[in-house]
Amino acid sequence: MSPEEFGVCRRLAIAQATDSRILDLSQDGGVVTALLLYALETKLVDGVVVSGVKEGKPCFPCPMLATTAREIMNCAGTRYFYSPNILALKEAVRQEKTRLAFVGTPCQIQAVRKAQKAGLEFVSPVKYLIGLMCSECFTYEGLMEKHLHRVLGLNLNSIRKMNIKGKMLITTDSGLHAIPLADITQYARESCRRCSDFSSELADVSAGGLGMHRWTFMVIRTEKGAELFDGAERVGVIKTRDLKEAPNAMNLLRSLSRKKKKGLMR
Repeated sequence: MSPEEFGVCRRLAIAQATDSRILDLSQDGGVVTALLLYALETKLVDGVVVSGVKEGKPCFPCPMLATTAREIMNCAGTRYFYSPNILALKEAVRQEKTRLAFVGTPCQIQAVRKAQKAGLEFVSPVKYLIGLMCSECFTYEGLMEKHLHRVLGLNLNSIRKMNIKGKMLITTDSGLHAIPLADITQYARESCRRCSDFSSELADVSAGGLGMHRWTFMVIRTEKGAELFDGAERVGVIKTRDLKEAPNAMNLLRSLSRKKKKGLMR
């Protein structure tokens, strides 16, 4: 492993799920969903901790223990609001799961690592930590209910996808809406100002869109992460392409990592 501005890594890759159904549902390249499905189907894990969507509240995330391929697919995509995924570990313990993949933001990955180091029993089933690159998340009341609904007049139930590519892109039944980030940073969670980790440096593998369309930038950090990622690539669940084909993604990873460490995200 070699030290980098974005943490240690064994390998960097630009990857994409090979199943078009995953691509259509997922945020960018669908790699996290593909890895979870691969791990479940090959019995590397017997459950995965992810964020789902609360019934009756559009795009509102909630912690979930997924134990079937359908449940994993239903949780594909990103919600830009905090989901306390660690709470789903209680259900995993109740169901006596012994091999889990945990998907979370940098702050959640750090929390699980600290609990592992302390020898806490409730995190003992966690086998793989999949980290999501994260600049900040927003309050639901501010971004969704105030800005999107009351200010912009969007029907929240019509939102099908949210993404950030220089702007916040909201896909609804009526089309695509591009919102300048300067208009919504006021709704960012205050606690995100104190986070210095953009790329989930303590994860086994880290994933982020980094400005790319339908591809995911992956940082494979540990032996366990390589086991998961390389295995999925070997059987054709995911495919990769040369890093040189997306030089801006690497530059963005370095830039956002530096800014996050220096507290310059806003």
